[in-house]
Amino acid sequence: MTVSQHTNELAINWSRLESGLEDAANEYQNAAPFPHTIMDGFLNPTAASRALADFPGGSHDDWMSYVHWNERKYANTQPDTWSPALREILAEVQSPRFVAYLEKLSGIDNLLIDETLEGAGLHQSLRGGYLNVHADFTVHPKRRTWLRRLNLLIYLNEDWLPEWGGDLELWATDMSKRYASVAPLMNRAVIFTTNADSFHGHPDPMTCPEDRARRSIALYYYTEETNPVVRSTEYRARPGERFAALPIFLDKQAVHAYDAIKRRLNLSDAATSGILRFFDRKSRRKSQ
Repeated sequence: MTVSQHTNELAINWSRLESGLEDAANEYQNAAPFPHTIMDGFLNPTAASRALADFPGGSHDDWMSYVHWNERKYANTQPDTWSPALREILAEVQSPRFVAYLEKLSGIDNLLIDETLEGAGLHQSLRGGYLNVHADFTVHPKRRTWLRRLNLLIYLNEDWLPEWGGDLELWATDMSKRYASVAPLMNRAVIFTTNADSFHGHPDPMTCPEDRARRSIALYYYTEETNPVVRSTEYRARPGERFAALPIFLDKQAVHAYDAIKRRLNLSDAATSGILRFFDRKSRRKSQ
């Protein structure tokens, strides 16, 4: 268990988290459109404030780029570049105590942490950023027997205004309707079960000021399975998005092809991040 060297306070608000776990598990496992929970005050206030203050700034060029038709966001998967405050949070959400909590909450036994943070870590989206509605990749890219089971998102966005957008949308498993829209507010956590039809995203380009970003810490949890079905990220158009449906589909096919090559050659996302940044810079110059 990691304790802040500055405050001697655990990063997670355990009293908030563990009180009424039986009721919380029942609500989680029966939530629609798929098992999930939303928790405000997830971190202790001091830990949340320090994490926000230490969240890396700088231009998007300092981050791994996920920039293509279906998404525009940036990630940092290298904890050795993070501040102590951010590493303390990471250690705690990967601790045996927290994993045991997740198992009780979700009803999923034998959860595994991913120390490589594949696709996870620190995330940020700038003005104009978005993530089209999707269901996540099903199997860890470098561990063929690891089935992805849970997502944890911790938002670090102080004084975030509704008109800026960026709400996490949870959609019906048949994409017939949106069930929930969750604002990415400061110290709010969302935990949800991932499977082939747990569709979610924040698909509308954000209108936050140029000097603001939608920031979060993302963690994924897995279980060891004998022969899990491998499927890449499954992007979907929302009802009524007639003109967007084709480019969403074509980009999804490109992502699937890239994912197949990545798995076969054991590539990292960093291998293509520079290429994506190059095309992102070209597209932004044309739009100016």
